[in-house]
Amino acid sequence: MVAERPSGLRVHDLELFAAGFEWIAAVSLAAGAAAVGYLAYKKFLSKDKCCKAMVNLHIQKDNPKVVHAFDMEDLGDKAVYCRCWRSKKFPLCDGSHTQHNDETGDNVGPLIIKRKEA
Repeated sequence: MVAERPSGLRVHDLELFAAGFEWIAAVSLAAGAAAVGYLAYKKFLSKDKCCKAMVNLHIQKDNPKVVHAFDMEDLGDKAVYCRCWRSKKFPLCDGSHTQHNDETGDNVGPLIIKRKEA
């Protein structure tokens, strides 16, 4: 026979209530830990964050698109063009990609156009 409390609740009912409360607390804790882990992954380990950053920080920001055209005859024997968008001589490379690569872990380098030697 199950003992009854004066309020009409049995000991068995209280044990079930306590077990349910513990289960809810455990699930809440696990969900919170999973949410924190996911957010930490997105912030620190996800590669998506580097792809959404703006590349051109200061060059011709008043134009809808930055375009430079050169005639092949005007290039001479060799031309070196910036691809990191950090050059102070843009569109020509000034070596700014070296500092950019050191700071970001990127591996960008210049575009080099040379004439074939005959």
